[in-house]
Amino acid sequence: MAELSIMVLCGRAPRHLYVANRLCSTARVVAIVQEAGSHWTYKKILKLLRPDNLWRKVWRWLRDRKRYADGGEGKFFFGGAEPQLDRPELITEVPHINHPSVIELADRLRPDVIAVFGTSLIKGALLKRGSLGIVNLHGGLSPEYRGADCTFWALYNGEPEKIGCTLHFIDSGIDTGKLLAHICPEVHEGDNELTLFWRAVRDSAEVYAEVIGRLARNEALGAPQSGKGKLYQVKDRGWHHEQHLAQGLHNGLLKDIHLKKRVIWFTPTSSEKEQR
Repeated sequence: MAELSIMVLCGRAPRHLYVANRLCSTARVVAIVQEAGSHWTYKKILKLLRPDNLWRKVWRWLRDRKRYADGGEGKFFFGGAEPQLDRPELITEVPHINHPSVIELADRLRPDVIAVFGTSLIKGALLKRGSLGIVNLHGGLSPEYRGADCTFWALYNGEPEKIGCTLHFIDSGIDTGKLLAHICPEVHEGDNELTLFWRAVRDSAEVYAEVIGRLARNEALGAPQSGKGKLYQVKDRGWHHEQHLAQGLHNGLLKDIHLKKRVIWFTPTSSEKEQR
């Protein structure tokens, strides 16, 4: 097969830009769609103003502002450079990823693969675009860790060996599509949630580029997930969970741990895996 055409759908954080840039450096990217997150409806506003939701949003905003205030993510992925996309001429910004303009763009460009990282849940007609499918980078090891904050929950559950990312085809579920690869980063004493998550994403960017290459060579990739595991939602993570993990790390949760980077590939035969 000739070089594949790729349409990238991504968020705006430094990690999202890094992955998009890596794909641009190795594949024929024809468009980059960025989700601005500015789409508000009457129903969403009413839901936000519920006291429990409002408090949870405010608490998470304050927590994340403190965690990201020093620009650590940008420095991790871009060093001293300003985090930015290398191909600004390809950018289309939309209020939400299921906006009709995204469908129109996909219909006009007819990409072979739609590559996703860091957007909200893809629904409806967009699921049927991409002649070879839609590939997503998820920040947890599906199916056991689906949803949000999976690095946090793997640490909280005392399972550092299950920290990592999943590349998978997107279906109508949440992180339930056919598996392409598991990417587990190095884990060492002294690591924390953010450094482990960022390391997993950085490693996954290389594997993402390789997935595109393997699909271009008509290699058989993708195996059904063995189950649905557990779906972690943003609302599941509370202050007491944060304190529990902080205490666990302080008490040596990662003491004497030195796990190597691992990549596991999945093929249509579920027992047929490659690991390196």
